[in-house]
Amino acid sequence: MDLNGERGNLAQVQHVVLVLSGKGGVGKSTLTTELALALRHAGKKVGILDVDLCGPSIPRMLSVGRPEVHQCDAGWVPVYTDVNKSLALMSIGFLLENPDDAVVWRGPKKTALIGQFVSDVAWGELDFLLVDTPPGTSDEHLAVVENLRKHKVDGAILVTTPQAVSTGDVRREITFCRKTGLRILGIVENMSGFVCPHCSECSNIFSKGGGEELAKLTGAPFLGCVPLDPQLSSCVEEGRDFIQAFPDSATFSSISHIAQAVLTSTEAA
Repeated sequence: MDLNGERGNLAQVQHVVLVLSGKGGVGKSTLTTELALALRHAGKKVGILDVDLCGPSIPRMLSVGRPEVHQCDAGWVPVYTDVNKSLALMSIGFLLENPDDAVVWRGPKKTALIGQFVSDVAWGELDFLLVDTPPGTSDEHLAVVENLRKHKVDGAILVTTPQAVSTGDVRREITFCRKTGLRILGIVENMSGFVCPHCSECSNIFSKGGGEELAKLTGAPFLGCVPLDPQLSSCVEEGRDFIQAFPDSATFSSISHIAQAVLTSTEAA
């Protein structure tokens, strides 16, 4: 059997990782972006597949604008963020005529586009493909998992904030992963404390430790905490590379630690 032919446009992708959250607003797309940048700084070629169809924010976070998507013999050509083509992106944000257009689609149309995104994007050689999903456990998630069945999916990273209302939703995401046979690479606790922009002290304006406690209760690995950091927020808003701009910050250290944990976990699989 020709496994490369069977895997199509993902034949040269070494690792596929889903980024999930049970709840919106927990910073899942931000974490996907920063993890991709951290992996790129570690010398990896990375792609991001943005299937958050109703809220495609990653093009802005990577400051790529709204370029025209081109076709090649193998399918859609992803948008590259740098001349070295070390970070590639495909998002519905590139396909909308107007950036303010709402995606008012029923499930079957969303499912069909996700199928196209999985099969028809010519990624070429990648070390990692990160799949940024919408919050919840709905049609889009089933479509992603089902369309990736014939490919080697390394697993999922689950993003939560420390509060019980968020960790409760992530419990349901854990159940989803177990029902669909998706390996859990680990849980990340985002917005874990607030880094003062003046003295860099980290204060727990929310609760703290909810994600780590959830990992212990469910037996899932805990990948680490990322604080609320105004420097990170401004970089995301302006499309700047936080990893490059603030290499000495505690937040940089947290993100790098998570990226290293993902590298270790996927290489051991």
